[in-house]
Amino acid sequence: MYYFASDMHLGSGCGDPRRREKLLVRWLEEVSADAEAIFLVGDVFDFWFEYRRVVPQGFTRLLGKLSELTDRGVTIHFFTGNHDMWACDYLSRECGVVMHTVPEVFELSGRRVLVAHGDNMGGERTWLERLMVWAFHSPTVRRLFSALVHPDLAMRFGHWWSGKSREAKSISHSFRGEGEWLVRWARARLAEEPVDYFVFGHIHCAENYDLGGGSRVLFLGEWIEHPSYAVLDAEGNMELVSYWQ
Repeated sequence: MYYFASDMHLGSGCGDPRRREKLLVRWLEEVSADAEAIFLVGDVFDFWFEYRRVVPQGFTRLLGKLSELTDRGVTIHFFTGNHDMWACDYLSRECGVVMHTVPEVFELSGRRVLVAHGDNMGGERTWLERLMVWAFHSPTVRRLFSALVHPDLAMRFGHWWSGKSREAKSISHSFRGEGEWLVRWARARLAEEPVDYFVFGHIHCAENYDLGGGSRVLFLGEWIEHPSYAVLDAEGNMELVSYWQ
């Protein structure tokens, strides 16, 4: 079995972040019983930035569980999202997870599965938003930020920015079908190569959408109000599951 979840936004001020972390840890323990691999598909943290010798405080329950599971031989893939894009090698070195910063295609249960958080893959953006995306993904900007900004100020700025981003839209997102730009992105990718399942986070809706021709796109939802995840079984069937608190 392969499991996929995203958008926990641990550390955010929405709801009860400690309870959400405990819920995620409980889910990881439960699914690890039969997991071939677990995929955490971005925005696990509401903000994450690694200095060379400094990482954000907190999240000890999650980090401990990730380390425990990988020590037991469970493979955990961690995809960076737009809220935790500045994760580097700490999580791989200390917790043993496999880090991904770009979309990846996997052969799982006889199916081709493309996994990506879903940010920085097109969509409608203003020139200012495009500039911000470029800056946040620039290695030069990252190095300057790390060299010039004290960690306390960096964390304060990061949580402020995340909060402003959330204020601009509701937590949950109403699925728009063919109007979703990630659906259009998936269709364009299908013109280049066969993919059985596209698995995305980012847009905060849980949806299993038929693209036709045997391909589907699954949006994993969010864990702030309506926790959910996807599971791919040994026969190659994938479904969305609600995880009640």
